[in-house]
Amino acid sequence: MTITARVLNRSTLARQLLLERTAVGVEDAVRRVVALQAQQPASPYVALWNRVAGFEAERLDAAFRDFRVVKSTMMRITLHAVHVDDYRALRAAVEPTVRGARLRDARFRASGLTEAEGAGLLPELLERAEQPCGGAELVDWFAERAGVEGKSALPAWRMLRQWAPLWHAPVAGVPWGYASDSRQLFVAADAGRVPELGDAEAVAEGMRVLVRRYLEGFGPASVADMAQFGLVQKGRVRAALGDDLVELAGPGGEMLYDVPGGVLPDGDVPAPPRLMAMWDSTLLAYADRGRVIPPEYRKYVTRVNGDVLPTVLVDGYVAGVWRVADGDGGIEVGAFRPLPEEAWEGLAAEAGGMLRFLGERDAAAYRRYDHWWAKELPVAETRVLAG
Repeated sequence: MTITARVLNRSTLARQLLLERTAVGVEDAVRRVVALQAQQPASPYVALWNRVAGFEAERLDAAFRDFRVVKSTMMRITLHAVHVDDYRALRAAVEPTVRGARLRDARFRASGLTEAEGAGLLPELLERAEQPCGGAELVDWFAERAGVEGKSALPAWRMLRQWAPLWHAPVAGVPWGYASDSRQLFVAADAGRVPELGDAEAVAEGMRVLVRRYLEGFGPASVADMAQFGLVQKGRVRAALGDDLVELAGPGGEMLYDVPGGVLPDGDVPAPPRLMAMWDSTLLAYADRGRVIPPEYRKYVTRVNGDVLPTVLVDGYVAGVWRVADGDGGIEVGAFRPLPEEAWEGLAAEAGGMLRFLGERDAAAYRRYDHWWAKELPVAETRVLAG
């Protein structure tokens, strides 16, 4: 069976709950979309607002507070929020990548510690962090325990804690539950959730889980797509493919895989407009991001330092970017191409909802990224939408 590019697009949107907002609980939603990229504290909230009917931020607050949804460095060596039941397997799957990128990083080696010595600190670190600890407290512990002095201590600690099975802990009094500065808190993963780091069989089993969960949330997809999602070697993906997976031909004849019974909507199914979160996983989960981002727009959306701007979806594809406007408020949408009036009307309705949602917490959630607009993004039309 051969499927078209639009069917792939609609499959992604359906599985990512972006064809319509779904009446589903927060924890179920997180499991269905597999993972929410979370290095910007507001983004998991904005991502679920786009997906869950009647979403209330307090429900995600509670899931984070009770560690039913957890934040940790995982896929693509970036911070993700996942359901706690998925954490152990997904973290084990990416262990070789995270270990290599962090304990073999020049910033860690500058401390004078070897990879083995860094790993040897793990039991004591997890014991120390049984209760939430501040980042400053832990870097002091690391410097003293490892005998690291001077400016190399902080960057080496950052490498160690991104490799270690630490969860980010909620911080009281910040708008989106987590601090992105010196107030960050960390806590050891629950004992039963700590992956067996360095264990080959645990890694292999984790890869089998990652492949299955990825296809459920993002399929159909190629081996290259799956490797991109986890930032793992293609050979490890191939070794984890199950015998029951469905094989399909992609638009260019490439081999795609899917879970049996995976949703494949017709390419003509309407896709509503959406104001997507920064770093939304839908934009990043594929080797071929043209499934959602037209190639000519990719460099405008993904900036030179890796920032992925809040995007506008029209007819299922990125058509521009958005931000909260200065002054009297409103959502400023910069479209990369002329949009029909019907699309602007739909975006205006979304903007009204977004303004109310952000206004309850922090309307300036993404304000620090406004410098990209100051650099004159190549937009065809700009409108400020108040709903």
